[in-house]
Amino acid sequence: MATTARPQLARSLRLGLLIAAAIGVATGLFAWRQVADERQIDLEDVTRRAHVLAQQLSGTVARALTQPDAQARDALRTRLDGYSRLIGYAVFRPDGRLLASGKVVAEFADRLEPTAGQAAQTGSDALDITRFQGAPIHVFALPLKDRGESVIGTLVVAHDISYIDERATGRLVRYGFWILMVTLFAVMLVVGMTWFAYERPLHKLADWMRRLRTENVSAPPPGLPSAWLRSETDRLAATFRAARSTGHRLSQAAMRADQVWTRDRLRTHAVAALGEERQLIVVSNREPYMHQLRDGNPRMIMPAGGLVTALDPVLQACGGVWIAHGGGDADRETADASGRLTVPPDDPRYTLRRVWLTREEEQGYYYGFSNEGLWPLCHLAHERPVFRAADWECYRQANQLFAGAVLDEIGDGKAVVLVQDYQLALVPQLLKAARPDVQVGLFWHIPWPNPEAFRICPWGADILTGMLGADLVGFHLQQYCNNFLDTVDRVLESRLDWDHFAVELKGRVSQVRPFPISVQDWTERKVPAGEELARQIAALKAQHKLEDAYVAVGVDRIDYTKGLPERFRAVGRLLEKYPQYRGRFTFVELGAPSRTHLRRYRDHIAHLEALADEINWKYQTNGWKPIHFLVAHHDAATVHAFLRMASMCIVSSLHDGMNLVAKEYVAAQDSEGVLILSEFAGAARELADALIINPYDTEQFADAVRYGMEMDSAERRARMRRMRRTVEEHNIYRWAANFLTELAATRAQGQAGKTTGVGELQLL
Repeated sequence: MATTARPQLARSLRLGLLIAAAIGVATGLFAWRQVADERQIDLEDVTRRAHVLAQQLSGTVARALTQPDAQARDALRTRLDGYSRLIGYAVFRPDGRLLASGKVVAEFADRLEPTAGQAAQTGSDALDITRFQGAPIHVFALPLKDRGESVIGTLVVAHDISYIDERATGRLVRYGFWILMVTLFAVMLVVGMTWFAYERPLHKLADWMRRLRTENVSAPPPGLPSAWLRSETDRLAATFRAARSTGHRLSQAAMRADQVWTRDRLRTHAVAALGEERQLIVVSNREPYMHQLRDGNPRMIMPAGGLVTALDPVLQACGGVWIAHGGGDADRETADASGRLTVPPDDPRYTLRRVWLTREEEQGYYYGFSNEGLWPLCHLAHERPVFRAADWECYRQANQLFAGAVLDEIGDGKAVVLVQDYQLALVPQLLKAARPDVQVGLFWHIPWPNPEAFRICPWGADILTGMLGADLVGFHLQQYCNNFLDTVDRVLESRLDWDHFAVELKGRVSQVRPFPISVQDWTERKVPAGEELARQIAALKAQHKLEDAYVAVGVDRIDYTKGLPERFRAVGRLLEKYPQYRGRFTFVELGAPSRTHLRRYRDHIAHLEALADEINWKYQTNGWKPIHFLVAHHDAATVHAFLRMASMCIVSSLHDGMNLVAKEYVAAQDSEGVLILSEFAGAARELADALIINPYDTEQFADAVRYGMEMDSAERRARMRRMRRTVEEHNIYRWAANFLTELAATRAQGQAGKTTGVGELQLL
């Protein structure tokens, strides 16, 4: 039978390949034409934009052209620089001389002269596409005329159109993928139909089926060529389905047990990665446990923020020392003379070492340079950074103080130090200068800006040098790693290895890697569960009159980067646009006040309260109001209860490194919750099953909330199931394990470099 089957299969394959080739050629030609047409449309869009921009600036340039060169340049100095894809402008005299240009355009102004000359000679618009440093540049030239219609100069607009080529390449890749899929489908369809159209000996088929049922033959079933075999096939199919289902469940259980990281698994891994003689030290500005006076008695709270949420379970799993600023008004009286205490209080797992700062140091280092300078510098939320020399001096002194505390804890021993976030950018270099043998990792919890944005910092070179004292520099996303290396390349005299994402500065190598941070499972935290949780949720619903409402929740530290005004306005627009949801939809915002020493933050809270009052006044009834804005430091149990009860969670960050609230909500859900997630939060890269929104687009935002409420139950469950799997498998223990593994690899690399004596980069 095998000898007879081979020619039949060969004929089926030949026919299938012939048809597939025809389909592939036809669809390929269509795809090529479609991509070419779409590229032309993109170029026409750029031309229209360039024409509009040139017209907007033409009046100013025409007036400047009537003046001498020096005065004209002064008049145009601040108007010719570009932004985003607009590289900038250039102005030429009628004789082709360059009068003035933007800073970036000046680098290739000579390539604009032919287009400008053409426009001046013909008296009409001129277009060209040139290249500079490998990038395509769209050039649009507008002749400027006086009242007598004589050309008095030319205004040139230059756009970077690399994105058009990238978009065309992406389209070709997508079309190529679908062409491949169609081709494969055609081959499979033709081969399958022709193969199964040939009749095979029925008695051998019946014999195969009996042996398959009784002897467990491993060959696959050939099909159902006649009705009298259906009984045997049905029985075999049922048997195989049951066996396959059981095997699949066992396989999935084994696979998930291997994929999910636990506290015990991290502890074992950390011992191997760190070495038994090395202690783990975490250093950050924010402490994991703070003591504040309440009615004259110290009360312990966990400060809000993703850093504490993420790292506390790591220290509880691995042990060690956490060094942080003691900012609570009862912190001194609850620690020993050296600022130490063991935490958590009810189940001590590691040591907290508090560092004391004067009010002036805290004002300059934390509220000043860190949060009025670096924070807005790194977040694209349209807030101007403020840099003061006095704040920078306090920042330097505070970093030296933290580094001194770390060295005091290390003593003469060995240690692995994990430096956390932008407040302590100088600590890695300070530690390496004192103890080159100490392994230092730095994790940057906020975004890293592009080089042009970062270069406005007067002490940018010092910040970068401090950070590159670390053996490993981690960010949430690959995009931030790319921005960081670009910034180092622009600011410092260093050697970059883009193939391995490493920087060599003054003989020391720093690896740069993405590590998307995550959360701990709620079952490991001391929060109510079962009936106790149900009672807590019922009490909260009764307290805030939420019993009959569709509840959406937001949990945020109150900061202008979190998009809270945009969120409130979207709720207002939802109720205005879809009045059927009035009285049915309620949004609860758990807002933790933060940095209230800064006027910008106090004004922000006042603005949010006024905005919530305005929307509530417009739509509320006697028993219902649309927005509950609860400003307080909410404990973990309350946050978990709200996340568990809410049918929807809204995260609308204007710019966020990760935003762990999105993952906390997914971890708290066990059924059909809906996550509305800003595309500008790092979590959007991992939680693709959320409803991704642009928080600046109020209409889209409101429609996404409506779609989430009306989403089919099966779709909600499927989306949440996939997101839960992502959060469970990529939890905080896995994040820590990956970071420690990479950090340990840098130690092994350094030892290999010393052994070989080779001066070149020894990169993994």
